[in-house]
Amino acid sequence: MGLIPSDTTPSHVLLFPFMSKGHTIPLLHFAHLLHRRSISVTVVTTPANHPFITDSLKGTAASVVTLSFPTITNIPVGVESTDKLPSISLFHEFAIATSAMQPQFEQLLQTLPRVTFMVTDGFLWWTLDSATAFGIPRFVYFGMNCYSKAVCIEAMRNGILKGSQPDNELVDLTRFPWIKLCKEDLDPSFRNPHPSSVEYTFNMNSISSSQRSHGMLVNSFYELESTFVDYVNADSSPKSWCIGPLCLVQWTPKVYSDEGLKPRWVTWLDHKLEEKCRVLYVAFGSQAEISSEQLEEIALGLEESEVSFLWVIRKEEWGVPDGFEERVKGRGMVVREWVDQIEILMHGSVEGFVSHCGWNSVLESVCAGVPILAWPMMAEQYLNARMVEEEVKVGLRVETCDGSVKGYVKREGMKKAVMEIMEGDKGRKAREKVRELAEMAKLATQEGGSSWSTLESLLNESCACHKD
Repeated sequence: MGLIPSDTTPSHVLLFPFMSKGHTIPLLHFAHLLHRRSISVTVVTTPANHPFITDSLKGTAASVVTLSFPTITNIPVGVESTDKLPSISLFHEFAIATSAMQPQFEQLLQTLPRVTFMVTDGFLWWTLDSATAFGIPRFVYFGMNCYSKAVCIEAMRNGILKGSQPDNELVDLTRFPWIKLCKEDLDPSFRNPHPSSVEYTFNMNSISSSQRSHGMLVNSFYELESTFVDYVNADSSPKSWCIGPLCLVQWTPKVYSDEGLKPRWVTWLDHKLEEKCRVLYVAFGSQAEISSEQLEEIALGLEESEVSFLWVIRKEEWGVPDGFEERVKGRGMVVREWVDQIEILMHGSVEGFVSHCGWNSVLESVCAGVPILAWPMMAEQYLNARMVEEEVKVGLRVETCDGSVKGYVKREGMKKAVMEIMEGDKGRKAREKVRELAEMAKLATQEGGSSWSTLESLLNESCACHKD
């Protein structure tokens, strides 16, 4: 592709993803994107994460370097990724401990060829100080969309977080009057901040370092959320650069040379396609915490819906009711291995996705043209779910028994929502809309598209700074 003049082409970009699969994978896709433009890439990680990253970067000339991970009091030695944490309650302790890596990181910067710019995760706030000390522009990556950032800014400006209204009462946003938010849509650490708390300190460090960075990479595309891209770039710093969906960078339909090489879930989906049977994909990521009682309600709701489904369960401690898998045999499949999620979503038999609404999952579903049944559980997922249902209209929300954002879901609510997304009129409309957006996403990443052009501008600007 390289339309950038050779004398100003960035020669070397450093990527430092946070130690979490959902944060790491998009930046590895970005590494492939840079490789296509003949840009040298160095990826920084830790020993336990090294094998996954090197495997993901096969076929590129990217260098992978490791920094030793600090010992943390409440976390077992060798746990170097958030999906391996004994409990997500240890997240802040884990994230803050990464700052002990700063001396090693700066020693590394002294040994590397000149770095044109670096992209580091927003949770690694301390890398800005290192970048500044070495005169390297730092772009920050948070894995969020512009919609979430924009409505958070407006919520704070409107005083929603500190208002006297009940936590579940919806309030209009002044700048976006068609959007209504409640306190429960926002993370508790923002709603009830305690200045002396670990969470508050971490959030302030992350936000402050982001605002002082050279720019923010956003895994999204302009056509999906143009109103909010324009808003954040007019009203906040740093500039947001939409260069996604990054999941499309590497994706091509997998061809298996032998049927025996296919994962069993792909073979199962193939059979469903031959039977002209529509499949619902169910997955909640690797970090959600769900009680055994709630898991039972999910399982029974899926069973009673009589819809064909593929349910990926990534936590060893999660179980399903006795006899469940036998009762749904042939119609439903439970998978406990790591799967290629976008391969599943792109499969011709899959026509619905029950998701926690992590941003990567939302984008992958949009790119596959699959409508979403949103069941948010943490972080900005509640905002993503509002965007999915109310803003871009590519999905529905799972119905909670008390009607609240964070309520319990009973089997009846799950059954009703599943049948609507797969067979109902609302599901049909969401499917039509998401397929339109899937085409837009592909065009955005192709030469001349919005994301392609945005990356071209970013590289040209960075080259100019590098040359100066």
